[in-house]
Amino acid sequence: MSERSTEQIRELLDSLYRVDSGRILATLIRLLGDFDLAEEAMHEAFAAALGLWPSSGVPDSPRPWLISTARFKAIDTLRRRARLDASQDELARYLEAQASMAQSSNEEDSVEDDRLRLIFTCCHPSLPPEAHVALTLREVCGLTTEEIAKAFLITPRTLAQRIVRAKAKIRDARIPYQVPSSQELPERLDAVLQVIYLVFNEGYSAAAGAEVTRAELTAEAIRLGRLLSELLPEPEVMGLLSLMLLQESRHAARTSPTGELVLLENQNRSLWNREQIAEGLALVERALRSHRFGSYTLQAAIAAVHAEAESAAETDWRQIVALYNRLVRIQPSPVVELNRAVAIAMRDGPEVGLAHIDAVLEHGELANYYLAHSARADMCRRLGRTTEARSSYEKALALTQQEPERRFLEERLRQLK
Repeated sequence: MSERSTEQIRELLDSLYRVDSGRILATLIRLLGDFDLAEEAMHEAFAAALGLWPSSGVPDSPRPWLISTARFKAIDTLRRRARLDASQDELARYLEAQASMAQSSNEEDSVEDDRLRLIFTCCHPSLPPEAHVALTLREVCGLTTEEIAKAFLITPRTLAQRIVRAKAKIRDARIPYQVPSSQELPERLDAVLQVIYLVFNEGYSAAAGAEVTRAELTAEAIRLGRLLSELLPEPEVMGLLSLMLLQESRHAARTSPTGELVLLENQNRSLWNREQIAEGLALVERALRSHRFGSYTLQAAIAAVHAEAESAAETDWRQIVALYNRLVRIQPSPVVELNRAVAIAMRDGPEVGLAHIDAVLEHGELANYYLAHSARADMCRRLGRTTEARSSYEKALALTQQEPERRFLEERLRQLK
């Protein structure tokens, strides 16, 4: 142990909370069997650390210390509740016995899988689909209610009620905190893949805030993807992991040293992570050879074409359009259509691309999607249609909540003037 000032401890705990609170919470939910009790106990443990560590020193292994302290904080809470409810006393005795057993064993091996267990619990078929993502982002990834509500375009109150109902359902239906059996796993997989990718997307392009990315979320999504791939090496699991690795490989090139957004076509490809690219390419090739792949593998194949191009000019846009044509058949959506339209513009020119983008926008589903208006603005800019470009950039600017994206759009508007 080492002694540090209270301010240093506060900074350390802030860092631990950002990086490890999700894993700690998942472990506590396994140990305590109650979402709210686990969350309350975890916060009490962090508060206890702030009070104790400046004088006692920082433990060599802070995370196990926080888990153990939180468990005993929960037992104390149950003891207090037992004055009104005898069943709480029985539960407290059970947890105390379990805690005593844990002192003589190493729980780290089981701790590593806790977040995967928690994801399957949050994605249980007994819960409504809209609760899967909300509960996972809140409980597994630690996003605030406000952050999730912004991503879902709903009010924080509505989102909070959704989470409360989901927790109550888990408690009342006694939904097990475990990875499903091999027989159940395939039918439960789609919801889990969707949630992992949504977590990755929130990290890859943050819905709001001062940063383009949230590295802790992309790293966590990739870690969960690896765990899932080991558990169930199905083509779409490999496809999703490949897609995340290939996209994350560009991380260092996506922003300038001053934090400004850098588009794919302007990125310094020497900064791309070649190890992640190699792993991603190997995975997508395996998935494609199975002939049992789906949308994640096709998206990974598109990312692979970008990764293999030595420069933006050498990108094989014909192959990318062909892959989007196949993707739109198996996963028809306005966003896929928009991405296909941009690829067509790169293959056939901005005028053809603009016609496709306008066709997508006419349907109305992307009226509040800033990237659709930004893409249209870019086509108009390239065609010299300055007034239309300015109008579309202004629409995009009004819709985005991320500061680097706002600065990028503002700069494009200044250039048009």
